[in-house]
Amino acid sequence: MEYQSELDSIYKKVSNLLTKDEFIEQVTEKVNQMNGLCDEKTAAMLVANDLGVHSDDQNIVNISDISSNNSNVNFMGKVISVFDTKEFQRNDGTNGKVGNIIISDSTGSIKVTLWDEKADLIDNNSIKVGTCLVGNGYPKEGYSGLEVNIGNNNTIKEASEDIDINIKHQKIKEIKDGDKDINLVGKVLDSSDIREFKRKDGSIGKVCNLLIGDDSGKIRVTLWDEKTDFCKEIDLDSSLEIINAYARTNNFTNEVEVQTGFYGLIRKVDKDIEFKENFNLIETITPNQACSIKGQISGLDDIKEFTRKDGTEDLVANIYVSDRSGRIRLVLWGDNANKINEMDIGSNIEVIDAYVKDGLRDEIEAHVGNRSQIYILK
Repeated sequence: MEYQSELDSIYKKVSNLLTKDEFIEQVTEKVNQMNGLCDEKTAAMLVANDLGVHSDDQNIVNISDISSNNSNVNFMGKVISVFDTKEFQRNDGTNGKVGNIIISDSTGSIKVTLWDEKADLIDNNSIKVGTCLVGNGYPKEGYSGLEVNIGNNNTIKEASEDIDINIKHQKIKEIKDGDKDINLVGKVLDSSDIREFKRKDGSIGKVCNLLIGDDSGKIRVTLWDEKTDFCKEIDLDSSLEIINAYARTNNFTNEVEVQTGFYGLIRKVDKDIEFKENFNLIETITPNQACSIKGQISGLDDIKEFTRKDGTEDLVANIYVSDRSGRIRLVLWGDNANKINEMDIGSNIEVIDAYVKDGLRDEIEAHVGNRSQIYILK
């Protein structure tokens, strides 16, 4: 009923131009033309715009006040992210184009979707990061949340004044599984190599990870495809900003991670960010979690070679670490196993992000793999 009332509200704006049946027919035709890229409400907005009917309200709306209940909004914002345009073919055989940007004002941020001729503004570099824009469009709920759509009959142009923005950054400890529209800043603590993989459709994808921290904690960030190039540009202890990311739980580690996604932005920033590693007392460590340990080496075993199921050769070694609360076995894998050659009984050691599992004889053990770091203190 609510959805139908929205369509009725849009029809009222054009009711002097065509009958209700003609309006519905044009909306259905528009949905088919867009090849499933828009819903009926969006199509109704497009039909109204095609007929030259726009909102009479010329007041600029704060981004935080934009709602999918608005039939049309006038907005101002500064571009903080720009994405490549994509071409598609409508069901009637005509070609279309769509592009996306993210804008921000002092109250928040929102995605703006540009259609056809308006998308050309991205391709000809009229819209770029830092551009201040004023325009009007129709809001709707998209795949990644609320967005403003701008068609050929809407307007968008460079604003004559600078626009103050205020991007609210979350603390890492506040991030939960399922969170969207995440903005945060952090210090780079670790980075992985870029790895290639084959998708089900046969195409090749790329992925890499960053570990970042702030004064509340740390979290792993996953970068996909073109965004993996950022891993080549960033150094340890550099500061970065992430905008419009989302969070989900890694099924293997059971830890919440940040995903940049297609509409996310990641960039270097000139900002001092405090981070202090939180080391766990051994007696407080429990299985199925990541932990960091500081203590003395109290036992060393030999390095062993073994063959994995895929036929590759690898290394493993065990050491024991003690602190004032207890003792735990650490299983070192791969290159980390070679570090046993630098260790002596009594050496002080820090192990970052080991993963704890149940081991033999009802004892827990911490596994030190490619997501872990070992520091032997002199």
